[in-house]
Amino acid sequence: MFFGLWKRKKERPRPVDPLAAFDELLENLERQAAEMRKSAATLLALKGDLSRSLERCSRKLGDIDSRRATAMSRGDAKASSVLEKDRVQAEAQLTSTREALGRAESDSQLLLEAAGELGERVEELRRERESASARLTLGGIITDTLKERVARFEQALVVDAARDEVERAHALAEVYRDELREKSD
Repeated sequence: MFFGLWKRKKERPRPVDPLAAFDELLENLERQAAEMRKSAATLLALKGDLSRSLERCSRKLGDIDSRRATAMSRGDAKASSVLEKDRVQAEAQLTSTREALGRAESDSQLLLEAAGELGERVEELRRERESASARLTLGGIITDTLKERVARFEQALVVDAARDEVERAHALAEVYRDELREKSD
């Protein structure tokens, strides 16, 4: 029953790829926006139910008032008293229904606005992700090009070093030749 209560939630590893980080954030924001829209839809459905309930309460109150007026015109004090209690209850129900309807309207509007803002944020992040993807691709191409240039430069340095070595070898051979000529002369 309490086995997992004090367990720490395992933290998901952070994505190494910057685009994967964008994708994860986008996925989380889309999920939040979907939940907000779902909650707003629930509140809008509740708003419809409360509107119908408000109409029923208003009709019930009108019916009670007409029956009470009839009872009073007939001089039926007992029925008038009972209908007055029913009227108080119906007014209380009408008031609470109006309050609930007002809360449902304001909460659903707030959730729809928040979902809209999240949707805008998601679109902004998508554009930013596309730009980042293009920059990363371009950066990769530039890096590869630079690596090729560095490799060619290193090859040129190796060739130059080999030329220098050949030149030294020729110079050394020339020195030995000169020494051999001097010894032979």
